[in-house]
Amino acid sequence: MRLNPIVKKDLQVTARSMRFSWGVFAYEAVLTMAFLLALSVIQQESRSIYTDSNVYGYLIYLFPVISIAQVCIVALIVPVITASSISGEKERQTFDIMLTTCMSPFSIVLGKVVSAVLRILFFVVAGMPIMALAFVAGGLSWSYLLYFVLAIILLSVLSGSIGILCSAFCRRSITAVVLSYVFYFFIYILTFFPTILMALLTDGDMMGESMLILLFNPMVFFEEFFMQLMTGESIFGAGNFDLRTGEVGIVTYFISQGKAWLFCSAACILMLSFLFMLVAAWKVNPMHSSAGRRRKK
Repeated sequence: MRLNPIVKKDLQVTARSMRFSWGVFAYEAVLTMAFLLALSVIQQESRSIYTDSNVYGYLIYLFPVISIAQVCIVALIVPVITASSISGEKERQTFDIMLTTCMSPFSIVLGKVVSAVLRILFFVVAGMPIMALAFVAGGLSWSYLLYFVLAIILLSVLSGSIGILCSAFCRRSITAVVLSYVFYFFIYILTFFPTILMALLTDGDMMGESMLILLFNPMVFFEEFFMQLMTGESIFGAGNFDLRTGEVGIVTYFISQGKAWLFCSAACILMLSFLFMLVAAWKVNPMHSSAGRRRKK
């Protein structure tokens, strides 16, 4: 299988960059501080309630603390990485040269997103020793680590697709970065608006299918993800909704049972990412760009 030329070029540039090395160092430093801070809090809490020997029972909570720290870092840095992918080519005046290659616009966009995901995986792998401390001390199953890596890849694909979409529509990298965080606001915050509005209009008695839009919210996905791993239960709970009284719609009721919400949310996030990449590829396509310029004239 032939490696995408965009991915190959970006990985070669990344491997030779001192900026990437300093980025890994900063990533490790943040994770170490999060680990030490969480360990200190756990020790203080355990000593105030139980004996010192019971502190090991609380070390299991090191996993969600370190994982959430990594999720926040990835969510913040991926748009910065991908937001300059296309707009940076325009600023360096190499965008037209890239379009003259035999690669399709979607292959260019996909290569940029994949290279961003691979760079994030370098950070995650670099943080494995710190993550391993949580697994060894907390007694968690090592399969949880695989699930977490898959969840990070899902978040990286979504964040990368948002960044590449904004980069395709902007001519300057800084504008693309700001626009990426605006998209974040819509996806992470405004997706709660239909549910909140429905709750206010019905005094919380009837939610209908308004919660389905939260399937596209990565924040809700990771909350459900950690709840399932740590407790085996859903944040929605099997008894929280009553289908007979019409509190929620039939689709919301069945999706909120067991692990159904987690898998449906992952599928929705992937579909949204694919849609963003398709729109970015449409914008990158020189045929559409030239048609737009002709209409302006």
